Amino acid sequence: MDILYAILVDPFVQMVELPDFFLQVLWEGFVAGVLYALIALGFVLIYKASGVFNFAQGIMVVFAGLTLVGLHEKGVPAYLALILTIGVMGLLALAVERFVMRPLVNQPDIILLMSTIGLTYFLVGFGEFVFGGEPKQMITTELGLPTGSTAFEIGDGGLLILQHIDIAAAVIAIIMVAVLAVFFNKTRIGRALRAVADDHQAALSVGISLNQIWAIVWFAAGIVALTTGIMWGARSDVSFALEIIAFKALPVLILGGFTSIPGAIVGGLIIGVGEKIGEIYWGPLVGGGIESWLAYMIALIFLLFRPQGLFGERIIERV
Repeated sequence: MDILYAILVDPFVQMVELPDFFLQVLWEGFVAGVLYALIALGFVLIYKASGVFNFAQGIMVVFAGLTLVGLHEKGVPAYLALILTIGVMGLLALAVERFVMRPLVNQPDIILLMSTIGLTYFLVGFGEFVFGGEPKQMITTELGLPTGSTAFEIGDGGLLILQHIDIAAAVIAIIMVAVLAVFFNKTRIGRALRAVADDHQAALSVGISLNQIWAIVWFAAGIVALTTGIMWGARSDVSFALEIIAFKALPVLILGGFTSIPGAIVGGLIIGVGEKIGEIYWGPLVGGGIESWLAYMIALIFLLFRPQGLFGERIIERV
């Protein structure tokens, strides 16, 4: 009975007795969830345009952040370094389109997946060669991002502390998600992206340039990666460990659906809030560490009962 009470009752009692702390946990989970959703958007962009999972999106987050900080360390002013980093991600998009995607048109999806795995290890080696393997501090102040915190009084003496960088990260991520949603659903290029994802040959037959579409979508994914690298780097630091955080987008995609922008948002929030609450209130029962694996357990349950995700399309093959 004590075990059942500790699992089913006590965590909810703690939430009610310490509402300020519960709100703090919710806020931390919300910010993490928004950033997970932003990472997942990079995967969604590539998948919608090529129908393949971009294994390299995680290292693109790291590479973009390292490029920005590395240029600033070389004496380049912060905003000029930001512009140059955008240019570098554009060049990367053109290179991927020319040397990876173009030669593999109409190849099986597994071939395209393996090509993104190869790109991952190339960027890891190239990034370590150019920037070194040690963690670097994000140029938060130089970019004009806010620092410090604001405390709100909750109830009888309780405090809700909001870090300004977390507020900025949430606002920027929400704006980018909204812009990408409009881009996909309301623009001609967005419709062309969906056509390319459905059928390469059909898209070519109606005059859509695969080369142009893939360059655009990889560049957009690079901008998302840069934004994510800045925000995550500002909250911790810029290092190759960020690639592990980026793969939290996997359960986000499984929950929301690989082709759904709203799904990436909802999935990100579920994972972000769920893992924070799980770690704080149920983590002590199993010695902690829930935050590192809970997202994947949630994803496994979804795979068993709704493999297409909350907003994904059910694929039916007739034989």
